[in-house]
Amino acid sequence: MSLDDLDREILALIQEDGRIANAELSRRLNLSPPATHARVRRLQREGFIEGYAGLLSRDKLGYDLLCFVLVSLSVHQYEHVYGFRERVLAMPEVLECYNITGEYDYLLKVVLRNREDLERFVVGELTPLPGVARLQTSLVLSEVKRSIKLPI
Repeated sequence: MSLDDLDREILALIQEDGRIANAELSRRLNLSPPATHARVRRLQREGFIEGYAGLLSRDKLGYDLLCFVLVSLSVHQYEHVYGFRERVLAMPEVLECYNITGEYDYLLKVVLRNREDLERFVVGELTPLPGVARLQTSLVLSEVKRSIKLPI
């Protein structure tokens, strides 16, 4: 499962435009459409391409707050950690969740509509979770850089 220069170029183009047509992709690569399609299928099969998604506007959809929430658990036994993770997976406001090193155990990226929504989420959903010892919430004032593109 190694990548050659053509594979890397395919990945870069797909990251730039996930909706690029095979004909356009093959034109940019100077490769036949069947060969291009075969390479893309191989990259998907081998897991280099995990899926495709549309990027939506948080603002247009009414989500005014983007927050990062640090969570510290008081108990680190498997049942408690698994329970916490399962509950977080079910929270649609949580866009991303990372198990991290350091003073806190988890970092959550959360999208909310307003301050009332934030209070409901923190006080009503996160704080009551079994094993949650401490939370620290940071509000994003502005986005300096937003990207999902990996350096290839």
